[in-house]
Amino acid sequence: MQKAILILFFIPIGLLGQESFTQKLSDAAIALTSDAVTYDPSYFSIAYPNGDVPKDKGVCTDVIIRAYRQLAIDLQKEVHEDMAAHFNEYPKLWGLSRTDKNIDHRRVPNLMKFFERHGTVKAISSKPEDYKPGDIVCWNLGGGTTHIGIVVNKKSNDNERYLISHNIGNGQELSDCLFSYKIIGHYSFKR
Repeated sequence: MQKAILILFFIPIGLLGQESFTQKLSDAAIALTSDAVTYDPSYFSIAYPNGDVPKDKGVCTDVIIRAYRQLAIDLQKEVHEDMAAHFNEYPKLWGLSRTDKNIDHRRVPNLMKFFERHGTVKAISSKPEDYKPGDIVCWNLGGGTTHIGIVVNKKSNDNERYLISHNIGNGQELSDCLFSYKIIGHYSFKR
């Protein structure tokens, strides 16, 4: 006669069936890459709050905005309200004298300032292990052009780095580009 062995695992009820915030953000960013999106930096008048450019259009910042929106965080509203209250702390690169709820959240330097003010500023390093799924990374592409993406929970072909969900001109995509450009910002932002 065989004896059965019962092994019990205890999982706190609060964790049962729940993913971490960063895993949900990573999943949302990955899911966005299945949408057909044309890179389009045009200015759009959009609804407020929860406004978005047409679903088939976007830029790098729209990947960030849409991923966070899947977690019920409206960066359009959050950035607008913070800029309205602290306008002088935000970059003055566009000659504006007041906020513009249609575009402010769609500018990389503004998102960098917002994440600096309300998130966690993380170290910029050349070590792949310092960049975790759910992290936000910003780059300088040269010529005054900035870029932003989300680190996701999928690895490069050599299994050395996590991939990035972003839109650098080919639509929303996953790329092994973490160290392809000069990193100028590394953040974590969650509620």
